[in-house]
Amino acid sequence: MSVRIVTDSNCDLPQEVIEEYGIVVVPLYINIGTESYLDGVDMSREEFYERLPNFSTHPTTSVPGPGMFVEAYERLVAEGASHILSIHISSTLSAVVNSARLAIEELQAVPVTVLDSGNLTLGTGLLAVRAAEAARKGKGVEEILEILNDQIGRTYCFAALDTLEFLRRSGRLTRLQSGLGSILQIKPLLTMHDGEMGMERVRTRGKAIQRVIELASDLGPLETLALVHTHAPERAEALRRQAEHLFPDQPSLLFAEVTPVIGTHIGPRAVGFIAITGSDR
Repeated sequence: MSVRIVTDSNCDLPQEVIEEYGIVVVPLYINIGTESYLDGVDMSREEFYERLPNFSTHPTTSVPGPGMFVEAYERLVAEGASHILSIHISSTLSAVVNSARLAIEELQAVPVTVLDSGNLTLGTGLLAVRAAEAARKGKGVEEILEILNDQIGRTYCFAALDTLEFLRRSGRLTRLQSGLGSILQIKPLLTMHDGEMGMERVRTRGKAIQRVIELASDLGPLETLALVHTHAPERAEALRRQAEHLFPDQPSLLFAEVTPVIGTHIGPRAVGFIAITGSDR
């Protein structure tokens, strides 16, 4: 039985990891004015983040249609897949899961299971890798789903944003709320766990970073800790140094620049963690 893995460009996995595990990534869309760009294909992340503060109209995002998922699934069927596991950004943040499920209706060749990751960025990506590793070991879909559902419950995202402005521009905050935040120099801190998004407001950037570290520390011993940022590698490196004591013994440092699909809403210069607690916690 050959189980193959599909995810979306929110996953933020390095290209070499995608290739190593044979994961298929379906890109989301970034819309700027009348132009639409495939995430990770038509515009580099560096270009997007450098232009983001000055776009005449704020970018929006949209999901790929079911046809793009059908194409991805059919490609894997042609390569010999007997079951496809499609793992995607939380349905509380995006309609990607719905689009993938609609695609199933058009594919009869092999069964497809769509999984809502309940998370974003590497929270989704690390599920895709875990699934691919399990499939490589010959595990069936039901057993893989048990592993993934366990990991979903142990995965947390914490991010310190530089400003409320981009949440306002994207419609996630009212103008009054963002104006108040600017006056008081409030730094928003976003959290995500098992499909539930939360927000805290901290008075300074330094306190926001300390709060991110505190939240990760409160989880206890970690199985995995990854750094994520929106075009702010220096800040991410500074966070790594401050939180060095939290990093578990893992094969390598996981470090990702967040997709513009998420960056559109949270803006540049955000930094944070994807944390996975130990399984015996």
